[in-house]
Amino acid sequence: MTDGDSRPALLLVHGAWHGAWCWEKLTSVLEADGWRTRAVDLPSAGEQAGVQDDAQAVLRELETIDGPVVVVAHSYGGIPVSQAVAEAGNVSRIVYLAAYQLEAGESLLGFHGAPVSPEPGGFVAVPDNPVALFYGDALPSEADEAAKRLVPQSARSFNDTLTAAGWHTVPSTYVLCEDDQALPAQSQQIMAARSGAVHRIEGSHSPFLSKPAELAALLASITLQSDS
Repeated sequence: MTDGDSRPALLLVHGAWHGAWCWEKLTSVLEADGWRTRAVDLPSAGEQAGVQDDAQAVLRELETIDGPVVVVAHSYGGIPVSQAVAEAGNVSRIVYLAAYQLEAGESLLGFHGAPVSPEPGGFVAVPDNPVALFYGDALPSEADEAAKRLVPQSARSFNDTLTAAGWHTVPSTYVLCEDDQALPAQSQQIMAARSGAVHRIEGSHSPFLSKPAELAALLASITLQSDS
């Protein structure tokens, strides 16, 4: 295997209600195999912030990383990542992990056909029964601990539309979670058609918690292919 320092770094971007903490099991596996990883906290989880604020947080983190970067976006995180990558110069690939790979002009609510408020305020509460929704195939004790760390999500982030979609200029790969209760596989398939390659993982919405070794191996394979 090539020297870890010569491989792209991995920047991990969480979804709604979560934080950088959700990647801890995955980063342990990746770093044990020599990968450089970073994880960023998006302000919309817990603060009155929108997609552009989150995109700026991703951009600031990208600016601190030397060499090429593969950005891994989970769920809602795909939206600010698409925006940020359109402005970044060091991203070699985007990996959308059960994520929103939206087009410019689209929003999360708009993608689902829900009404969009012109001036959204407040927060979207943590969903009922988040263990079943997000962590259905994780160890119950780990799922319960993760659910306790979830925070309200800014309503703005679900309403804001993308002004640019970086996947048009940067290669992208979609990882579809086949038994996802939060973002159904049918919806994922629509967005996966926008990616250059598609992989599938059996299981629910959060394989970084339930299948960190399998996900790490898949990300390593995708990243090495990007680097070749």
